[in-house]
Amino acid sequence: MAESIKTAVNAYYAEYSSYPSNSGTTDLVFLKLISTTNTDGGNTRGIAFLEVPPKFTNATLGLVTPSGFYKGQSNFFIKIDTNGAGVLTNTVGSSNYVVPSSVAVWVVDPKNKDKPVGTFK
Repeated sequence: MAESIKTAVNAYYAEYSSYPSNSGTTDLVFLKLISTTNTDGGNTRGIAFLEVPPKFTNATLGLVTPSGFYKGQSNFFIKIDTNGAGVLTNTVGSSNYVVPSSVAVWVVDPKNKDKPVGTFK
């Protein structure tokens, strides 16, 4: 799902020449912006950039990991290079990761709080 989120964010950028605003997680506001055809929050053309299976949604949290990955559910983290540097520095637990990308999406490995699982390539 992390790769699909990244692709949707890049498609949003291709359509609007700007990245979607986000809080750093795939919260309910982000989910509505990227996956519905309503025109609120910047998606003025009402394009659904991401089709989300029900197991990845939560009415309170938004776009989440499926049940079973964690004891509960957790949002994905998202970082966007809004200044055009071409690299992102992401902190996961006590570790820093430099990612040569404009968008990174991840969750924290449930067995190792310093390890990201997602689009760190």
